[in-house]
Amino acid sequence: MEERLQKFMARCGVASRRKCEELILSGVVSVNDVIVEELGTKVDEDRDVVKVSGKEIRPEEKKRYIMLNKPEGYISSVKDEHDRETVIDLIGIKERIFPIGRLDYDSSGLLLLTNDGEIYNKLIHPRQKINKSYIAIVKGIFTKEEIRRFESGVDIGGYITADAKLEVLETLEDRSKIRLQIHEGKNRQIRKMCAALNHEVLELTRESIGEIKLGALEKGNFRELTDEELNYIRSL
Repeated sequence: MEERLQKFMARCGVASRRKCEELILSGVVSVNDVIVEELGTKVDEDRDVVKVSGKEIRPEEKKRYIMLNKPEGYISSVKDEHDRETVIDLIGIKERIFPIGRLDYDSSGLLLLTNDGEIYNKLIHPRQKINKSYIAIVKGIFTKEEIRRFESGVDIGGYITADAKLEVLETLEDRSKIRLQIHEGKNRQIRKMCAALNHEVLELTRESIGEIKLGALEKGNFRELTDEELNYIRSL
């Protein structure tokens, strides 16, 4: 059965469908030894040979759905152009998996990885508006007015953020422990939102994505998602 090339590539565990489209447009993907540089090509896995950078790809026989407690100091990608360690280096499995979304280099916590392009799209599509919850340590003490501004949207450089939530959990002399909830995924968004209110983020940990919670999983460790967690994602 024919399917779009980028969907086939995602099903093979190459990357997300969007990233696969970028690879096609960059000219590194061939079908039956003919380079494809435009979107719209369809392939049949029983008939066509697809290669990425000269290497043949085939659908992964086993789908993997991984929860990782990402430590600080790791890049949320498959490879890094500066040869820094990536989250893939923490997971010793044979299947080629890729992160769903990202956590920045200095942040830790819940990160999901898979080789299932459909599951990736369920979680990453903007229309889902899935709440993501974080615990942060920030400089200074949030005032009621600053909380109101944070929750109603702040300018993070030409972009006004959507409604969010902020709860102060603990205050010390010069810093606060807070819980934040957002449903967007702009690059370093929480750090930029806090900085816009003059509160530097010192530590940031993601504790949940929708109904999927990090729980007691130790930093640097990973586990397979449960059937219940997978059913939740598929229901989105």
